[in-house]
Amino acid sequence: MKPNSGTLVINIMNGGKAEAYEGVYQCTARNERGAAISNNIVIRPSRSPLWTKEKLEPNQVREGDSLVLHCRPPVGLPPPIIFWMDNAFQRLPQSERVSQGLNGDLYFSNVQPEDTREDYICYARFNHTQTIQQKQPISVKVFPMDSLNDTIAANLSDTDIYGAKPVTERQPVLLTPTGSTSTKVELRGNVLLLECIAAGLPTPVIRWIKEGGELPANRTFFENFKKTLKIIDVSEADSGNYKCIARNTLGSAHHVISVTVKAAPYWITAPRNLVLSPGEDGTLICRANGNPKPNISWLANGVPIAIAPEDPSRKVDGDTIIFSHVQERSSSVYQCNASNEYGYLLANAFVNVLAEPPRILTPPNKLYQVITDNPALLDCAYFGSPKPEIEWFKGVKGSILRGNEYIFHDNGTLEIPVAQKDSTGTYTCVARNELGKIQNEVQLEVKDPTMIIKQPEYKVIQRYSHVSFECIIKHDSTLLPTVIWLKDNNELPDDERFLVGKDNLTIMNVTDKDDGTYTCIVNTTLDSVSASAVLTVVAAPPTPAIIYARPNPPFDLELTGQLERSVELSWVPGDENNSPITTFVIEYEDGLHEPGVWHLQTEVPGTQTTVQLKLSPYVNYSFRVIAVNEIGRSQPSEPSEQYLTKSANPDENPSNVQGIGSVPDNLVITWESLKGFQSNGPGLQYKVSWRQKDFDDEWTSVIVANVSKYIVSGTPTFVPYEIKVQALNDLGYAPEPSEVIGHSGEDLPMVAPGNVQVHVINSTLAKVHWDPVPLKTVRGHLQGYKVYYWKVQSLPRRSRRHIEKKILTFRGNKTFGMLPGLEPYSSYKLNVRVVNGKGEGPASPDKVFKTPEGVPSSPSFLKITNPTLDSLTLEWGSPTHPNGVLTSYILKFQPINNTHELGPLIEIRIPANESSLILKNLNYSTRYKFYFNAQTSVGSGSQITEEAVTIMDEGKMAGILHPAVGAGKVQPLYPRIRNVTTAAAETYANISWEYEGPDHANFYVEYGVAGSKEDWKKEIVNGSRSFFVLKGLTPGTAYKVRVGAEGLSGFRSSEDMFETGPAMASRQVDIATQGWFIGLMCAVALLILILLIVCFIRRNKGGKYPVKEKEDAHADPEIQPMKEDDGTFGEYSDAEDHKPLKKGSRTPSDRTVKKEDSDDSLVDYGEGVNGQFNEDGSFIGQYSGKKEKEPAEGNESSEAPSPVNAMNSFV
Repeated sequence: MKPNSGTLVINIMNGGKAEAYEGVYQCTARNERGAAISNNIVIRPSRSPLWTKEKLEPNQVREGDSLVLHCRPPVGLPPPIIFWMDNAFQRLPQSERVSQGLNGDLYFSNVQPEDTREDYICYARFNHTQTIQQKQPISVKVFPMDSLNDTIAANLSDTDIYGAKPVTERQPVLLTPTGSTSTKVELRGNVLLLECIAAGLPTPVIRWIKEGGELPANRTFFENFKKTLKIIDVSEADSGNYKCIARNTLGSAHHVISVTVKAAPYWITAPRNLVLSPGEDGTLICRANGNPKPNISWLANGVPIAIAPEDPSRKVDGDTIIFSHVQERSSSVYQCNASNEYGYLLANAFVNVLAEPPRILTPPNKLYQVITDNPALLDCAYFGSPKPEIEWFKGVKGSILRGNEYIFHDNGTLEIPVAQKDSTGTYTCVARNELGKIQNEVQLEVKDPTMIIKQPEYKVIQRYSHVSFECIIKHDSTLLPTVIWLKDNNELPDDERFLVGKDNLTIMNVTDKDDGTYTCIVNTTLDSVSASAVLTVVAAPPTPAIIYARPNPPFDLELTGQLERSVELSWVPGDENNSPITTFVIEYEDGLHEPGVWHLQTEVPGTQTTVQLKLSPYVNYSFRVIAVNEIGRSQPSEPSEQYLTKSANPDENPSNVQGIGSVPDNLVITWESLKGFQSNGPGLQYKVSWRQKDFDDEWTSVIVANVSKYIVSGTPTFVPYEIKVQALNDLGYAPEPSEVIGHSGEDLPMVAPGNVQVHVINSTLAKVHWDPVPLKTVRGHLQGYKVYYWKVQSLPRRSRRHIEKKILTFRGNKTFGMLPGLEPYSSYKLNVRVVNGKGEGPASPDKVFKTPEGVPSSPSFLKITNPTLDSLTLEWGSPTHPNGVLTSYILKFQPINNTHELGPLIEIRIPANESSLILKNLNYSTRYKFYFNAQTSVGSGSQITEEAVTIMDEGKMAGILHPAVGAGKVQPLYPRIRNVTTAAAETYANISWEYEGPDHANFYVEYGVAGSKEDWKKEIVNGSRSFFVLKGLTPGTAYKVRVGAEGLSGFRSSEDMFETGPAMASRQVDIATQGWFIGLMCAVALLILILLIVCFIRRNKGGKYPVKEKEDAHADPEIQPMKEDDGTFGEYSDAEDHKPLKKGSRTPSDRTVKKEDSDDSLVDYGEGVNGQFNEDGSFIGQYSGKKEKEPAEGNESSEAPSPVNAMNSFV
């Protein structure tokens, strides 16, 4: 048992069994006055027994029949909670058809095929022991009616079949409770649970009624799909017959449960403590009820009263003890026990025979305050035995209070129902009995009521105007009121437009959302009053348009109350111009230090026209005011009169004081100088002081002029200094400045990091470690460490490229770092250097490390050529980055059918020294997709893919394939732009490319200055030609260029680089005005005419016109003719010659391209080029000068050189 307590502690945590403490306990408390006892306390250990092992047979049931799965949990203490789950610990779903009964069994009103399963598991959870017990799984097999009906139908005649009802439908039958009637006993105050579960098909619906009465409202609940009736807090009135009715379309069944409500004893009158004085009489009453009627028994000091010591003043009469002429020895504790078969009640009552003079418990001179016309309650709590008599007096010599204007309560309280001002005063309470008398005084103050003498009034206000509600109050002078404003019984919106004054509420710039009821509430410590008014916001009546403008400037500025550090400024506002002034901005000019420059002094609300301004010493002030409204700022007002403040010592010292050395043997002290008005007087100077930290005791000081830097020479390298800078003027010094720590100049670090170690993590990543250098050798602020590393050579072959060192910086005092982005299968060197603010220290000895092999990059290209009926030829290039020793190539391929479905994947391993392969035994006229990658000993690299087709027929294929492709090359399934070439002049360049892919692609050319981060410029290529001229380029500039195809998911070629030629001096003579030039031009024109005639004759004889190979493959529809018979592209030849065109042929063709049919001609760019263009659009010859003229686009042609070209070549 705990010391100084009646608490008994039973601890079995350190050993012992709970069963050893099972039993009934009772506590007795005893002193010289008697003994009290507690109720019986029953202790029972909790139990969670295991399930009894049993053999469970599978349940085989016909579809539509009922089924009950029994749980039968082990008996535990307290009883377990039952629930059903499956093997996956998921609760089994329940419904009107399937539900769990109060006893834990699982009931099926009718089974369905989906009920078939082998894991119906009943769980019992014992909450007190926090354990869960599991029953063995129960198996249920439901035979569907379809299969049974087929069997039955085979043995019945047609008459039997059509006359019989479906065997699965039947009327309800109660599964629980059984029979037609049952009984139920429940105790008063408990929860009554009645259950009815029925079988049947369709699933029955349950309904409950009470015979001869109604189910109790507000206490009746239905659970488990109305199968359980629940009535809480039952009483004797809930006894009766309850009927459950189960009904479906075929009929009904019912069951009557007769409920009897019994009651454990409950108190009607419990015995209460009794205080008597010697010679008085009294009674103890103990009345209880129950069903059955409880038996009343008495105990005295825990002993049955029949065997307790006799007391002549005590008489027991059933449920009452009568005391007569008690004496002090009659004090005892009596116990009343009311019990029946369902429980018992026990109550202790102390009969205290006491002789005590009166005592008043209310504090003396307690102050009571009330409002006039309200009741006043004056307390006089007392104690005494015999019970004292209470009397009240007013004033020192007042008479006893009597009459209807007072009410005297049994507890001694005096009530004045309607207190008036003359009720104020001192009241005396007197308590007396035969043993003595005592009195106590209290004070009463009656206050005047709080009143609102001017209430807010109803307002109708136009939108965007102002409104004000008044709330003027009168209150008792000794009370402090508080005023609160509400809008629609809520706090005012958090809006600066709402201004709460002492006696009013003002709303500026009213809007529609300000509609509502506004309430003024006045509170004191004793009362509260309120008044309300409604605000209605309406639109302004139609008026001429109001002109809103910036306000006019304020005027009549006046300075008053001039003091050394302050002055009062007042002004008169200018016209608001229909927009209220929201703010006044006050600016000042320092005519002594910064004449003509105006600074912001302060801002004040638009309702204010005076302001107290704080001033600084030694400033010649002038002020001006600017008014601000929603439209804008007014013009500044005229300046006020000037006011020169007196000089004074500086109030502050320079800020941002620093000490940083610029060389190893100096200390540069810098600070931000004071502004002119901060000097507070003439002769501003600075006292600069310094001393070496932890070394010098005395400060070294120097006074300097109004500057912001001082250099201390001859200092040790990088040592800390304490520094302070103090301002002074002719009147004296500023306050003592704070000290800052600076350092003299840094020098380069002296030593290199040691013990450099490299740990190679993988083929592209390594970790480097080093020991930190001693801080004394850093000779400056440690910035970090730099790791220099570079590639020495590739392991298979030495690299002849320039060695490029890479640098990684690791901030702070780190001793390790990661080196990413290394090349596999390579040898590297690195060193480490420490870095301070001055620079880098010496390098550590070079450390050599090697990276292991990695996976290779993809092969550089994959070409598929020479298609036949059953074979394809593959050519490839080795990976650009082998990252090791290549061991083999892996080729995978699979056919693709007409619906783009992929066939089986075939894999071939190819030796690393091979660069081509002929695939044989392929299917004719079949698409194949190829996946190709290289391997090292580490693994496979990224793959390159390509698609190609085998031909359908050798003869037919020659007619179908494009002339430029021929029978020896596979038409790619995906577009590809390659072999981008450039030829550049001073201000233009010819771009040409090869394209493989769908016909009629729309090309574009993107270009930009090499190395620039600007966006690419884009030019659209008209038609589907494979060359383009870029104009307007800058001479002597490197450019980057790439080619793309519109509509091909952003497909582009790789980038190419070119550089325009240097600018050449322009010719000073205009040759177009020279006679020899005019004659030459006429001769050239005649020559051209002759050539055209010859070409016309040759064309009629069947000559061929040479064009470049790729133009044949991708020419515009306008240029490339269609065959009349099958719509395929024809060759550029006549009917007598069907041979493929030879590149470089100069024989004219009958398919020449007209000059006006295409854009971006290269003909007009002849000057500066000694020759012409090839048929693929590339230049022939060298650049010789700048062209005289930039012709318009649209003159592109594939015919013979133009006269202009011929002229420029001649020149």
